[in-house]
Amino acid sequence: MKFTVKDGTEIYYKDWGTGQPIVFHHGWPLSSDDWDAQMMFFLQHGYRVIAHDRRGHGRSTQVSEGHDMETYISDAAQLYDHLGLQNAIHVGHSTGGGEVIAYTARYGKGKVAKAVLISAVTPLMLKTDKNTDGVPLAVFDDIRQGTGFNRAQFYQDLTIPFYGYNREGAKISQGVRDNWWRQGMMGSVKAHYDGIKAFSETDFTEDLKSVDIPVLVLHGEDDQIVPYANAAPKAVKLLKNGKLISYPGFPHGMPTTEAATINADILAFIKG
Repeated sequence: MKFTVKDGTEIYYKDWGTGQPIVFHHGWPLSSDDWDAQMMFFLQHGYRVIAHDRRGHGRSTQVSEGHDMETYISDAAQLYDHLGLQNAIHVGHSTGGGEVIAYTARYGKGKVAKAVLISAVTPLMLKTDKNTDGVPLAVFDDIRQGTGFNRAQFYQDLTIPFYGYNREGAKISQGVRDNWWRQGMMGSVKAHYDGIKAFSETDFTEDLKSVDIPVLVLHGEDDQIVPYANAAPKAVKLLKNGKLISYPGFPHGMPTTEAATINADILAFIKG
């Protein structure tokens, strides 16, 4: 299905089942398809499951502008208002985790019951004078170069650290790698290029501080994309009602590679 936001951009979304809504926010540069393992699991547990493709990603319109966090959450808010969502659980992976916190802080009062941040970019990825153990700008410049001018190969290569397939004993799934690449190549190179700034330079500190609903923070300690030490422990300290679960050895893409564990922990949090 598609919904048209106020600037004319069509946002593709899935909306399955009935019951309490669980809304999934995907990571860069993927699509709602990245949530297959979660959407089927929670659908079978009696929940209504919803996920959209961010503008310029997946099947949504490949517009030139608006690839920034403020527009991302505005698009999301318009869609969720259209769907009449109340008492929803919002779950975000990586960039989607930032989107969840920003949306909840700005638009979600009285509408969001709980939130889950998985391998999230919060509170701030970029190394700055205040965020001294962040990721250097040069790393993101390299990602921009690979994305903008060698995307097909760069995306193939990125699946290896994303899923921890470069670790000893890793069981490499070619299907998982191919699915990541398929999702990435569906989207717009312009959206993905611009989105790097959105996920790396947006500071979510004040949003984290302002959110008072229960928030579950899940992060793999062997995350090679969003380093654990600069993300989850800092984010949970800023939250008023946050809970952290860390996973030794789990990679950035753990909702896929470790779906059973992640799904069980989310379900326990929702029911708790």
